[in-house]
Amino acid sequence: MSPPLTANYRLIDIDALDADAQFPPELLNPPCLPVDISEIQGLASQCRQLLQRGDQEGALKVALENVPYGGDEVGKDLHLQTVLEILSSIRSSEMASTLSRLSSLPNGTELLDVLTKYIYKGMKDASSGAGSGGKMSVLLSWHEKVVDIAGEGSIVRCMTDRRTV
Repeated sequence: MSPPLTANYRLIDIDALDADAQFPPELLNPPCLPVDISEIQGLASQCRQLLQRGDQEGALKVALENVPYGGDEVGKDLHLQTVLEILSSIRSSEMASTLSRLSSLPNGTELLDVLTKYIYKGMKDASSGAGSGGKMSVLLSWHEKVVDIAGEGSIVRCMTDRRTV
């Protein structure tokens, strides 16, 4: 006997019927250790010292390796400003070579993915602020170079990663 014609099959939750389709919460939301604001401030001062010595690549590497995923919004914004300061200090003629050296490191793909996250977050902040056209052009230049070196996969990984910067 066939079901009545009034049954709406689009309302059936198929995932509830299949136990294998359920993902554990720790897989969907990776744990992030809490980060104190003083640690982020110390990291910002360390990056500024590297910038003053002329080591922009080292400052960028330090900033991208120590992402405060578990920090509060104030700490994340402070770290974003640090990364943006570093990106602004690197000349456009040095962007590609800097990114090539970063990508050749053992964790280079992850570093470029984190940089993509900061570029997008900087674009979000720049689009809401007044007089931020210069910052947006710097971020667009960096985005172009990152995609040239890391490929479109960096964008996909950035958008699917649940950890926010």
